[in-house]
Amino acid sequence: MSAARPRDLRAATRWRIGWPRPRRVFSQVLLMQLAVVGGVAVLATGLFLAPLSAQLDDQAMRRALAIAQTTAAERGLADALRTASGPDPAGPVQTEAERIRRTTGAEYVVVMDRRGVRWSHPSAAEIGKHVSTDPSQVLAGREVMQIDTGTLGRSARGKAPLRDADGTVVGAVSVGIAYENVRDRLIGAVPGLLAYAGGALAVGAVAAYLVARGLRRRTHDLAFSDISALLAEREAMLHGIREGVVALDAHSRIRLVNDEAQRLLDLRAEDTGRPLDEVLPPGRTADVLAGRVTGADLLTVSGGRVLVANRMPTEDGGAVATLRDRTELEQLGRELDGTRGLIDALRAQDHEHANRLHTLLGLLELGLHEEAVEFVTEAVGVHRATAEQVTERIHDPLLAALLVGKATVAAERGVSLRISTDTLLPDRVVDPPGLVTVVGNLVDNALDAASGSPDPWVEVGLTARGRTVVLTVADTGPGVPADRRDLVFTEGWSTKEPPAHRKRGIGLALVRRLAERQGGSARVDGRDGGPGARFTVVLPEALTEDTAVPLTPAGERR
Repeated sequence: MSAARPRDLRAATRWRIGWPRPRRVFSQVLLMQLAVVGGVAVLATGLFLAPLSAQLDDQAMRRALAIAQTTAAERGLADALRTASGPDPAGPVQTEAERIRRTTGAEYVVVMDRRGVRWSHPSAAEIGKHVSTDPSQVLAGREVMQIDTGTLGRSARGKAPLRDADGTVVGAVSVGIAYENVRDRLIGAVPGLLAYAGGALAVGAVAAYLVARGLRRRTHDLAFSDISALLAEREAMLHGIREGVVALDAHSRIRLVNDEAQRLLDLRAEDTGRPLDEVLPPGRTADVLAGRVTGADLLTVSGGRVLVANRMPTEDGGAVATLRDRTELEQLGRELDGTRGLIDALRAQDHEHANRLHTLLGLLELGLHEEAVEFVTEAVGVHRATAEQVTERIHDPLLAALLVGKATVAAERGVSLRISTDTLLPDRVVDPPGLVTVVGNLVDNALDAASGSPDPWVEVGLTARGRTVVLTVADTGPGVPADRRDLVFTEGWSTKEPPAHRKRGIGLALVRRLAERQGGSARVDGRDGGPGARFTVVLPEALTEDTAVPLTPAGERR
């Protein structure tokens, strides 16, 4: 026999131990809504019946008063009270009162004199007796409406003074309508009211069922405890993964941001609920997250970090964006490019070195010793002159080593790397690695551009103006068209084919981002005097305070 499903086991358990509170969202919401609809229907019915009862009472009292006023208007009653010797069950007062009672359907019509003695009553035995309720108000000339209990039981009463032709109060008329009639009218209204309440309850039940069924479809028929567990797991997962996650609503407001996204985008937990364009500066990162730039694995730079972003729209018009930090990978890629270039340079140098050794060996075998000495001196002097030229003008060791290495690579590629005559950089750089990144990216791009030109050369200038460093890199390549000079600093934009291990379009974006982070700028112009490009980077506060004696370009103290 096949094993029972968990749902079947739960159902069997319910029948054995009793029907517990339902766990599914559909059942709980449906029961809750039915209870609310039923309660509202009962409350509305009660709230309607309460004023209806009071309204029926008021109508009965007003009807009784109207009958009393009509009876009191009969002139013969006042004359009969004044001329007759006393109450008489067969007298004209009793006859007229009974006629009015039968005509109007009232329970009683009682006419009393100023002493409160009855002159008429449905029961002849009560004629000549004092009324059972206080008649002082009506005998004082005031009309009275009330619900009271008398000799004929509980009734709605209306009392009117009885006046003679001169307007003198000579008695009063009291009319009563049986309270059972009022109650019968109230009970008669209940079935119709219950029918309306039942119809409203049925409509509410159907609406509750439809809402609960839609909710069941959206929650996949899960229990509240299951939904709570899923939310807890989602929170743990979102804050535990090493990818940044940003959820946006249909109006580009941040709905959720995990810890990694806060770190990558420099956000805070308080930014949740705010528009994306308010918490991120204008640029490619905000455009990618907002969906203004579309595509897969889009590169962007945020705070000096290289990020890969992907954006997935959601059904409600929002989106979920994921961010991966590729900063270290990009650095490794650039180091790999540099290593490959160095390997190519070493391979070329090895080939050139072998040629020089063969030449030197031939000179020695031919006995041309002086020519051999001159050949070796000239070969060594070229490299030494380049190193001395760099170290004389650039006193930061990291930058000097970088440019010496780049000069060697440039020579092997057939490009001349020059240092401008106005270059002078003291050893007071605040952030040498950052400046090395800027210089290295610009020189690499310039070497790529100048290679293959008729007169290939690259010129680097580094000057200090107080604490500000101005970097210029010029080349003899094809240059940058005027309409694309703003695009070259955009993440992902490049005119070169990307290598296999990484994407292009990051170097110049990092240059501008590092410059702007220090309050500086980066721009590109055409080269004066011919084709090519000239990049200028201004880095304020890039040097520490000058407390030493200034240096000359030759490195001597003044």
